[in-house]
Amino acid sequence: MTWATERLEAISSGQGALPPIVEQLRLGRLDTWGEGWVRKTWTPHPSLDTADGSLFGGYVAALADQVLAFAAMTVVPDDRLYRTTQLQVSFLRIGRNAPLEIHAQVIAATRQMITVRASFTQAGDRLIAEASAQQILLPMPSADSAAPAG
Repeated sequence: MTWATERLEAISSGQGALPPIVEQLRLGRLDTWGEGWVRKTWTPHPSLDTADGSLFGGYVAALADQVLAFAAMTVVPDDRLYRTTQLQVSFLRIGRNAPLEIHAQVIAATRQMITVRASFTQAGDRLIAEASAQQILLPMPSADSAAPAG
């Protein structure tokens, strides 16, 4: 296992602490993962309700950034970190404040870049959004630098 897959395992098992920003935004944990893919179900907290009961697009974008990073983590080499260099979210239908099924997968991985894609569905098969990102791979900092994020 790499530092990244160990972190994924801790997050999906409920044993690992989530970063404060994830707690603050109520993004939740990962349900399951394997090499090149991740899945999670996210249920909006009642405090996130909008006036008309639709999903706030900024939350979908934050969820996209999180799940796409998780997918990249499944293939990040042990001696590398990653950072999002591009994030795109396309809204296809109005989402409601109801559970989202989120699936992300690695589309391509090179020594320098990981490309990932995600889908967001409600009510089983109602596709409401798609997202993609590119993650640049960077050298692991020295021991006296900051620890890996994630």
